Amino acid sequence: MGNQLLELQKELNYGKTNSCVQCGYCLPVCPTYSTMGKETHSPRGRINLVKMAGEGRITDLSLLEEPLDLCLGCRACETACPTGVEYGAILEASRAALTRRKKYRSSTKVVRNLLFEKVFPSRLAMKTLGNGLWLYQKSGMQKLARKSGVMKKLPLNLGKIEAIVPEAVSPSERNRLPSFIKAKGEKKYTVAFFTGCIMDAMFARINRLSVELLAAVGCDVYIIENQTCCGALHAHAGELDQAVSLAKKNIAAFEENDVDFVVNNAGGCGAMLHEYSHLLAEDCQWSERAQAFSAKSKDISEVLVLCGGVTIPDHDRERVTYQPSCHMTNVQKVTEEPRELIKLIPNIDFIEMNQADMCCGSAGIYNIVNHEESMEILDQKMENVKKTNSHIILTTNPGCLLQMKLGIERENLQGQTKALHLIEYLAEAVGIQ
Repeated sequence: MGNQLLELQKELNYGKTNSCVQCGYCLPVCPTYSTMGKETHSPRGRINLVKMAGEGRITDLSLLEEPLDLCLGCRACETACPTGVEYGAILEASRAALTRRKKYRSSTKVVRNLLFEKVFPSRLAMKTLGNGLWLYQKSGMQKLARKSGVMKKLPLNLGKIEAIVPEAVSPSERNRLPSFIKAKGEKKYTVAFFTGCIMDAMFARINRLSVELLAAVGCDVYIIENQTCCGALHAHAGELDQAVSLAKKNIAAFEENDVDFVVNNAGGCGAMLHEYSHLLAEDCQWSERAQAFSAKSKDISEVLVLCGGVTIPDHDRERVTYQPSCHMTNVQKVTEEPRELIKLIPNIDFIEMNQADMCCGSAGIYNIVNHEESMEILDQKMENVKKTNSHIILTTNPGCLLQMKLGIERENLQGQTKALHLIEYLAEAVGIQ
C-alpha cells in the first residue's frame, strides 16, 4: 500500500470505519435516509463511501461531497449503533479531507475565511453583529426591507430565516451582562458561563437570563473575557484545524478561574466543548487539559437540577412539548434533566411528541445551505408537533429554536403555538425578565 493511500486513510479516520458491520440499525433514526430514501444518504452508506475511498476503490473524492454535505451530523446513528461506530469522528475527518482538496471560487474562499477566521471567533465582531441587528430592527430598516419585497430576493432563502430572527437586545442591555454575578443565598457551586458566538450575537437575552437563573439557584457565575467560539461550525464545515485552535484558546481562557463547571445553554456548543477531549486526544501537550475541561463542561439544565431545580410557586395551565437538541441527546447524553425541569412547573401538561429525538433539520447552518432538504425534515417534525396540540415548544439550542419558529410559520400556527428556549420559559416563570 502506497504512502499516499496510508496518509489518506489517516485523514479520513479510515480505521474507525471497520467497526461498522452494515447492520442497518442506523437507518430508521437517520433523518436524511427517512426523507431521501437513498443508501448514500444513510450513515452506513456514507461510511461505506469513506471506506472505499480509504481503500483506493474510489479515487475521485468529490463523489463523497454531496452525501457528506447532506448529512445533518445529528449523530442519532451513534446512539442506535450496536457496535459503537464513531460516526461523528469519521464525518468530521472526511469533511476536513475534502475541504483541504476542494478548489473554492475566490469569492467563496474570501467569505469562508472572513466568517471562520474573523467573525465567529471574535467576541467584538459578534457583539457588533448583534448591535447591528438591533439597529436594523429598531431604525425602521427592517420594516422598509420587508415592505419593499427585497427579502424574497435574498439568496439561500435568507429572507425566510430573517422573518424568524428574534428581537435583538439594545447595546445598553447587552452591556448588562457582568463579568461576575454572586449566588443568591447559599452558594452551591462556582461556575464559568460559556456565552457562545451565535448565542452572544442573536440571543443575548437568553444568555443574561441563564446567568441570572444560575445565580438564583445558588451559583457564583463568572463570564470569562477571553473565551471564543466553540469551533463547532468550523468542525462541521471541514475547518478542523481552526476548530483545534479555538479549543486550545478556550481551554486556556477557562483555566484562569478555578470553577466546578463550565456551563453552556446551547446543545451544539455543549457537544463541541464536551468533545474537546477527543479533538485533542493525540496532542500530548493538550490532551490532559482537554480532558479536564470536557469533564467540567455541563449543559445549564444539568446544573440547575444539581442545584435542586427551580422553585416556581404558580403558573398558568399550558400544554407544552419539548424538542430535544440532537447534540445534547446523542453526544452529551443529556436527556432527562430538561424534562425534569419542565415537569417541576406547576399546571403544565407536558406532552411528549412522537419521534422527539429525530432531528428537526436545523443542524447549524444546514437549513440555510440545504434549505429544501431541511424543510422536508422540518415538515415531518411539525406533523408530530401538531399532534400534541401544544401551546409551547421548548428547545435547548438556538438552531432548534429558530427552526421551530420557522415550522410554526410554515404551518400557520402563529397565535396558537410559540417556540421558546427552556431558559426563557423557566426564567419568566420565576419572575426574571
